[in-house]
Amino acid sequence: MIDHATLITYVLIVLGFVFIPGPATLLTMARAVSSGTRVGIATGAGIAAGDVIHTSMAIIGLSAIIATSALLFSVIKYAGAAYLIYLGIRALMERAPGELTNSTPPIGAGRAFRQAILTEVLNPKTALFFLAFLPQFVHPEHGATALQLAILGIVFVLLGLVSTIAFAVGAGRLGNLLRRHPAVVRWQGKVVGVIYCAVGVRLALQER
Repeated sequence: MIDHATLITYVLIVLGFVFIPGPATLLTMARAVSSGTRVGIATGAGIAAGDVIHTSMAIIGLSAIIATSALLFSVIKYAGAAYLIYLGIRALMERAPGELTNSTPPIGAGRAFRQAILTEVLNPKTALFFLAFLPQFVHPEHGATALQLAILGIVFVLLGLVSTIAFAVGAGRLGNLLRRHPAVVRWQGKVVGVIYCAVGVRLALQER
């Protein structure tokens, strides 16, 4: 098993990662501001579920295949970028809540959760992060490597989930205040769309 000193060091480093706003945090906050705290938390939960998949990929070696295959890395990267830009364009084209008809319901928590999973899974940089980062804290002499990777991955997922929930709650409260102003309501979807498109473009331009 992982010794206490290694685990404490790992937790401290991960806390620094997850509480520094990154793409996952931006997406969670954007959803919380535009659709409420519940949808923001669902987005954070979807990202956590995606990280569970990345942990599994690291354990069985799929992340190593992505790291060594330029073609597979590019396919996943551009698929993820295209999906984010698609979500951004949809958000830009959606009408403000006050203009919605009964046939155009706002996004729900379930849909936000599924979108977040797909967004996180289609980020090859996250796969490479898990592949490069987790093994640094694995010591074969302390037990099964797969079990150590699983423990480290679960700790990362749980700490990441705590951080995204915290950001979602804060952004959700801010969104409740902003939605009292009609001008903000009209533009919040546009802002969310720009954020998604920007993250998608950033992903498309990333190198291995």
